[in-house]
Amino acid sequence: MRFGLIPTATAEGTILAHSMKLAGGMLRKGRRLTAADIDAITRSGIDTIVAARLEDSDVHEDEAAARVAGALAGPGLTVSAAYTGRVNLFASVTGLVVLDTERLHALNLLDESVTVATLPPFTPVQAGQMVATVKIIPFATPAGVVSETERLAAGPPPLWVAPWQGVRAGLVQTLLPGTKPGMLDKTRSATAERLSAVGASLLAERRVDHDPAAVAEALDGLRVEGCDLLLVIGASAITDRRDALPAGIQQAGGDVLHFGMPVDPGNLLLLGRLGGVPVLGLPGCARSPKLNGFDWVLQRLAAGLSVGREDIMRMGVGGLLAEIPSRPLPRAAATSVPRAPRIAALVLAAGLSRRMGSNKLLAEVDGVPLVTWAVDAALASQAVSVTVVTGNQEEAVRAALTGRDVAFVRADDHAQGLSASLKAGLATVPDDVDGVVVLLGDMPRVTPAVVNQLIAAYAPAEGRAICIPTHQGRRGNPILWDRQFIPEMLATLSGDTGARSLLNFHADRLAEVEVGDDGILLDVDTPEALAALRGGISAG
Repeated sequence: MRFGLIPTATAEGTILAHSMKLAGGMLRKGRRLTAADIDAITRSGIDTIVAARLEDSDVHEDEAAARVAGALAGPGLTVSAAYTGRVNLFASVTGLVVLDTERLHALNLLDESVTVATLPPFTPVQAGQMVATVKIIPFATPAGVVSETERLAAGPPPLWVAPWQGVRAGLVQTLLPGTKPGMLDKTRSATAERLSAVGASLLAERRVDHDPAAVAEALDGLRVEGCDLLLVIGASAITDRRDALPAGIQQAGGDVLHFGMPVDPGNLLLLGRLGGVPVLGLPGCARSPKLNGFDWVLQRLAAGLSVGREDIMRMGVGGLLAEIPSRPLPRAAATSVPRAPRIAALVLAAGLSRRMGSNKLLAEVDGVPLVTWAVDAALASQAVSVTVVTGNQEEAVRAALTGRDVAFVRADDHAQGLSASLKAGLATVPDDVDGVVVLLGDMPRVTPAVVNQLIAAYAPAEGRAICIPTHQGRRGNPILWDRQFIPEMLATLSGDTGARSLLNFHADRLAEVEVGDDGILLDVDTPEALAALRGGISAG
């Protein structure tokens, strides 16, 4: 890649290194300059610009990020589209992050142009939570570097999410003279809540004397009842391998595999096994809902991961969990967890098709009604829901979409124009989404990848609250809007112009997303356009 100051006249096709504010608007860094861009820069009196020109051996930042992320991602992850050299990986299941740290270190050490940032190993995550991000630092990276990262990531995936397995646990609590029932009740409650947090459940509980024989009988009974995990906590903490609780495990025919762990609180944890079922002798701190070493072992078992002596002894680095004034616990910090944006999709399919003479959305293209192409693109994208706005020939449009997982809303005043259909759809956008991407039902060549590119670009905190696709400098559809604009659209839109009239008012919040094909520019308004479309799609 060649980078530096070049004459504006020779800059077509290069990548702009720094954003430029011109009379006609803003050209943002990373933009591949078109002939129209060069004309605008020249008219502004700028003779030279700083730009990057890729060579044949370079891989563009977006392609490189997508390839690296695709090679890294294992089960339980979804991969966003690339935007400005970044691809985010999100959990698709609730569970535990599993990393091959050595291979990830090797990848990050390979070349400064490729970076991978992840959550710490064995972090519990919710579905939709961000797990990792791949960022290509310059505008391109050598093809050899990308190939080497793919080689390093080959084989078992270096990054995946192990889902909670629905473990059924049994709890044994021992009693000594003076043990208060209230303490036992609180321990049961805290244990049930802790299990629920990792997708597990408390199947049964036994309260027995603090005696090896009683512990053995209780553990064996819970195992026979079908418990996948056995928990035992004593009225007095375990202090030695020969204490009552480990003796009870052995008397039941089990094995004590390890006692103690380098995590504080949680030092006095015991790991055993009885008839193939893991047994945990719990430290006294497990009676509290606060984070302790027991949580770390429980999380792995709940995700179906094995835990042995070496696993426990490796928990010491970062294992100081005790809350002190200079180091409050992570659980006390009010932090926002990065997650995948929740974007709803609206497909506008209510229009009268005046220039067509009949409802164009029901015309067949490659054997299916035209409207199905836009709806299927939305369904195959990363949008969390799809709503179709109907009006003209509502029943026929609904019938054309039979079997698809979409919601419908009718625009009673659809004859008043596009804005009426848009407002009817916007009024139904769920409260729990971040934004909405609006697709037109007569644009069959818009792909799921385009919708995903818009979602990947969406970042209101970074000034990208409206995302619009472009192709060779021309703006198209669909458009993604942050939900903050919905009240304004509902209050101000009218006629047949849609929401494009608002773009100039919010230019500082808008991001243009360059896409690779012209499907974002093609709609079907005339019989001639329909005929051309049929030929083009069939031929493809």
